[in-house]
Amino acid sequence: MLSRTQKAHLVEEIGERLKKAKTVVLTDFKGLKVEEINELRRNLRKEGVEYKVVKNSVIQLAGKDTPLEQIKDEICGPNALAISYGDPATLAKVLIQFREKNDRFKLKTGFSEGKILTLEEIETLAKLPSREVLVAQLLGTMSSPPRQLVNLLYNIIGKFLYLLEAIKKEKENREV
Repeated sequence: MLSRTQKAHLVEEIGERLKKAKTVVLTDFKGLKVEEINELRRNLRKEGVEYKVVKNSVIQLAGKDTPLEQIKDEICGPNALAISYGDPATLAKVLIQFREKNDRFKLKTGFSEGKILTLEEIETLAKLPSREVLVAQLLGTMSSPPRQLVNLLYNIIGKFLYLLEAIKKEKENREV
């Protein structure tokens, strides 16, 4: 049993993590075996995500002054928090993949960068490519028009040079 000081420290620690987090998803792990939860933790840890099983009272106290406070009605039953400081799509992908293998695992709700997420939005996030892929696609799209302009100008100059070369050969043929 934790002392009052330890509980206060735990609430403060979880609160700080929630404030730093980019994305947090509230999950229901009822019915899962310890090995299954450990597998989920390993998968999340590989992606830099924390998975904490926390008492509801601690979640509610720690969630003050965070977007989690807006979803306090969802905090009932056995809950765990998946806390990500990075790409929200990565967190969603790992959770959705795990849910597909374990039908007892449930996603409730969460928040990403201050915005409350529904279950449907978490599933949509899981379908998105990673942030790095999205940035690469955007850069490719942005670099396409300048590249096309350079190719167009090169083709104009190239055709002009071919024309000059043809005129030069024709003049040489006439002189002979």
